[in-house]
Amino acid sequence: MYRNNFIAIELNHSDNWMYVNWRGNVSHHDVRAGCMEILRLVKEYKIYDILNNNTQVQGMWSGAAKWGGTYWFPALREAGLRRFAWIYSPSVLSRLSTDKTLDNTENPHYIKTFDDIALAKDWLRMP
Repeated sequence: MYRNNFIAIELNHSDNWMYVNWRGNVSHHDVRAGCMEILRLVKEYKIYDILNNNTQVQGMWSGAAKWGGTYWFPALREAGLRRFAWIYSPSVLSRLSTDKTLDNTENPHYIKTFDDIALAKDWLRMP
């Protein structure tokens, strides 16, 4: 569906969610570009649940945290997003960036973080 050197986005048709796999050291620009592609695809394909995998992300990307929380997540919600399962990176700096994004997100009840991809999938499959 969409790929480049820092992100791969696929549709999981059987579970009706978008699978996003981030990888490597992502810059502020990379995060914003990848997030805008996700938003475009949510709107185009009307997929409202996202499995966001950061297990291969290294380093800090907190420069995009405020933008993600104050612009991107509200835009996703406006586009119809129901649930966002976010799998933490093992990198402490990346985890801190994720937490900073959530701190900047108003009412993040639809976002849940996980250390285990199987648990994230189970949560997305809940009715």
